[in-house]
Amino acid sequence: MPCACQNKKKLEVVTTVTDPKTQQPKEKVVFSSQHRSVAEGVSKRYPGSTIREHDPKTR
Repeated sequence: MPCACQNKKKLEVVTTVTDPKTQQPKEKVVFSSQHRSVAEGVSKRYPGSTIREHDPKTR
């Protein structure tokens, strides 16, 4: 029987950083959770961060 967490979507807190070698902006996942309230609390600690959904079936 599969785990119940396989059907839930994760929320990722993402920041944009500049790659020092190429000077190109890159997205970096700094935190992931299944709970929106936790993700929102963490995103407050990273100015300019965004929260996005990550479907585990797509990756």
